[in-house]
Amino acid sequence: MNTYPVQQARCEATGSDDLELVHASKNGDMAAFEELVRRYDRRLLRIAQNVMHNWEDAQDAVQEAFLKAFQHLGGFREDSQFSTWIIRITVNRCLMKLRQQKTRKEVSHDSSFESEEQSLPFDIADWTPNPEQSYRTSEFREILRKNLGGLPAGLRTVFVLRDVEEFSLEETAQVLRLTVATVKTRSRRARLMLRERLSKYFRRPREWSDRASRLESRYFTTASSRD
Repeated sequence: MNTYPVQQARCEATGSDDLELVHASKNGDMAAFEELVRRYDRRLLRIAQNVMHNWEDAQDAVQEAFLKAFQHLGGFREDSQFSTWIIRITVNRCLMKLRQQKTRKEVSHDSSFESEEQSLPFDIADWTPNPEQSYRTSEFREILRKNLGGLPAGLRTVFVLRDVEEFSLEETAQVLRLTVATVKTRSRRARLMLRERLSKYFRRPREWSDRASRLESRYFTTASSRD
């Protein structure tokens, strides 16, 4: 019943294939690097857009990440998967751009990603008046997008990796170079922050409280067993 071994096998197969392309790229095979770009371009754009909430900035961040990866390909030590490495570079470019934007405008009450305790996401479905239907509506997705964008960048990044991309705690920690304990802490804080922001969209506070309590109990139990 557990699909993790299958997922892990697929991940290892892809990682091995990536390394072949990396080796070829290091030897000057541009077609091999272009294949790596094609393989990860859409995924990196999705991550970047969710972190930055701006399509043009996300495109710039991904382009810069691929350029930096190409320029420093010789420094890829292969002690982690290529996907982890390129996602880390992309996330770092996104966070750098967000820090630069802070000099021009106030971005929530964010601080350095490396030093701030941050948090993450939750399963939205159970929080809606009609979970199965409302989660699929563009209106609710827009509400979620807007409130996710209001979280500090570091919290948003963890949320995107854990709850949108469905990274495990260990994978998220590896990409962000954090401890698993730190990822857990930030994840929990983000969920609480996001829950507080979304609570105003529910008409009956008591009903909201009951749903939130059920969600928190179910989600954290599920997350801990999954990871």
